[in-house]
Amino acid sequence: MIITGNMPTLQAAKAATQSIPIVFATGIDPVENGIVASFNKPGGNITGIFTLDLMLANKRIEILHELIPSATKFAYLTDPGDVYVTGLELPQVQAAADSRGLSLLNVYAHTPDELKGAFEAAVSAGSGVMVIGSNGLFLSTLAQLVALAERYQLPVIHRGGAAVTAGGLISYTTDQRETDRLVADYVARILKGEKPADIPVQQSTKTIMSINLKTAKALGITVPPTLLASADEVIE
Repeated sequence: MIITGNMPTLQAAKAATQSIPIVFATGIDPVENGIVASFNKPGGNITGIFTLDLMLANKRIEILHELIPSATKFAYLTDPGDVYVTGLELPQVQAAADSRGLSLLNVYAHTPDELKGAFEAAVSAGSGVMVIGSNGLFLSTLAQLVALAERYQLPVIHRGGAAVTAGGLISYTTDQRETDRLVADYVARILKGEKPADIPVQQSTKTIMSINLKTAKALGITVPPTLLASADEVIE
């Protein structure tokens, strides 16, 4: 059994074997990218979970705009080396900003060492808030991102709730616990004898919004009651 996530590792696993079962969890369309034949009939030795993460960029812009309506210039941090995620998410972010009359500044980081420069570029250009892209780099550097947001006093919306637990302001993402549970269920079904080819690719649809009120207070932000009521997790 091979369990995998992002598209490059999934493609590598697919190229390596046509017999060992593969279960994936990815936010990139597995049909469009040739991983499975269809959602209902995957075929071959691969099936898994298609998450909503890369379709939530519009909502992150909306949430951040509701939280800080005075901000008109948004910075979007992305990893230019992660061509799959950036290629799919950037047009969504731009469209979401355009539809709300917001100015969007793209800032880039491909390594942890480049994050500080990205924040400096955003602040120097007058960005009032920042949207963190869904790239893997930003999940592995949560503590650094939270520290930089605090240093530059920049309100940031993250992809993962762990950032909010670590002191980040707000996040909006798919429920990783649900995704993990679905992946585990697929693994169990295959180990009990079902074939990946016969198990439809499932979409994980549950989302979670987390807000850190302590961080909001430190930034001088009053969270609107409607947004607070919509939050799934609130840290005080």
